[in-house]
Amino acid sequence: MTNFDQKMIRECLTLAKKALGKTSPNPLVGAVVVKNGQIVGRGFHPQAGLPHAEVFALKEAGEEAMGATIYVNLEPCNHYGKTPPCTEAIIQAGISQVVVGMVDPDERVAGGGIRRLMSAGIDVKVGVEEEACGQLNEAFIHRVIHKRPFGILKYAMTMDGKIATATGDSKWITGQKSRDYVHFLRSSCDAVVVGGNTVRKDNPRLTTHGVSRHNPLRVVMSASFDLPFDCNLWDTAMAATVVYTLPQGDDSALKAHLLARGVEVLELENLCPTVVMDNLYHRGFNSIFWECGGILGARAIASGNIQKVLAFMAPKIIGGQQGFNPVGDLGITAMKDALSLQNITLQRFDDDFLIEGYIQ
Repeated sequence: MTNFDQKMIRECLTLAKKALGKTSPNPLVGAVVVKNGQIVGRGFHPQAGLPHAEVFALKEAGEEAMGATIYVNLEPCNHYGKTPPCTEAIIQAGISQVVVGMVDPDERVAGGGIRRLMSAGIDVKVGVEEEACGQLNEAFIHRVIHKRPFGILKYAMTMDGKIATATGDSKWITGQKSRDYVHFLRSSCDAVVVGGNTVRKDNPRLTTHGVSRHNPLRVVMSASFDLPFDCNLWDTAMAATVVYTLPQGDDSALKAHLLARGVEVLELENLCPTVVMDNLYHRGFNSIFWECGGILGARAIASGNIQKVLAFMAPKIIGGQQGFNPVGDLGITAMKDALSLQNITLQRFDDDFLIEGYIQ
């Protein structure tokens, strides 16, 4: 590994991020072709069904690809899916060396791409900026290993741990910069989940507010189906919405109203986070952003459907005996049993702080 190798893989990661939120169930991949120390081709995978990053980079490089090195943050595929194998495109282009950020954990690849390139006489280097490559595609990696989307729980709270006042007022706990960052986070995910209480109290849009042209699927979980007839989430011209609920019967006026507005209503005998996440997995989703209240958030954590927690904390104090907590009852009675987040990072947005960590 050289400093130049690291720099080129970081360039691949920058390219890959141009497609944030658009590639599921595929990973985020960028590629650069280098000859005589100069980049002669760049590419990234724009969305599922379109050519992979390597193909775009090789096309831009043209004849310069002969004898060149291609850098890619994830192992090139070696199977026929919606597109041909990238390994064959690399071989046919006359590439002499391939530098790979990390091995693809997808069982259809899983080292097979590397072996194919080596069998063709190409020099292959693996494991450059591997940690950064894994972090970029943590949702994809989780999906292919566990056969379930990657769950992210986000909430905003005051310094005394409240997400709303005793009356339910929550606008706004954090400042504009924090909220802008949440819009960006939504743009990188495939779906955003809330419960019925959030719909009733906040009337959210759950869009990216112009940060990106990509809006995630808006998901409402409501067992009671006691939802307002008029709210922002039913405007499907803005973004698609699906409501998961218990069986309602054909005479439900609300169901008829939602279907007429283009909202998908999915009735489940067992309405729980795991069943919803399984459904979202089969829709081809990698990452799910949970912006729900404390009760649903606790159910998602307890059922193993949350892998990352994002806690925004504002320098405000509400006080009082009543109020809404960011996470509901988890059945924990001893401090030694508390969930300890791992790999903690801290960011500041004006006066707010974001604490980010992973549930092991």
